[in-house]
Amino acid sequence: MNNFKKLKTPLSGSDITELRAGEQVQLSGIIYAARDMAHKRLCETLKSGGNIPFELNGAVIYFLGPTPARPGKVIGSAGPTTASRMDAFSPQLIECGLKATIGKGYRNQTVRDAMKQHKAVHFAALGGAGALLSKYIVSAEVIAYEDLGTEAIRKLEVNELPLVVAYDSYGGSIFK
Repeated sequence: MNNFKKLKTPLSGSDITELRAGEQVQLSGIIYAARDMAHKRLCETLKSGGNIPFELNGAVIYFLGPTPARPGKVIGSAGPTTASRMDAFSPQLIECGLKATIGKGYRNQTVRDAMKQHKAVHFAALGGAGALLSKYIVSAEVIAYEDLGTEAIRKLEVNELPLVVAYDSYGGSIFK
């Protein structure tokens, strides 16, 4: 694992501009788990001038709806959700300071343009390996929208979560 770049949240602009598509990273620190309905609420709150439940500047959102935790475990299976499901919401969040997203699969051109303009990246997490990925999560706490169940926003502390830069802030992609 010597070829992994180590990153710590919150991410800075220089963290982002040093990354290139295809690079492997190990991410540590606080990230936020959110899926479709939570993204919709976040964007509606921002649009109406309200406050969202965490600081977006430098933040990372993991597109995740974990399974329930087994007794003695922090979280259940924690595999990535298909990223394109958040494409309608990501540009607004990136414009407000979000520096990275984590998911699987493609992002649309509008999202990729927002990442270039506002210096953000999209990381790919290994799909189908949710049980393995959960081992990198050292704490998990619901911080908003508890009524959404597994789609509630969670504050996660991760330690060396293995990821790949899928889209960088220069327009590079592992999908080309």
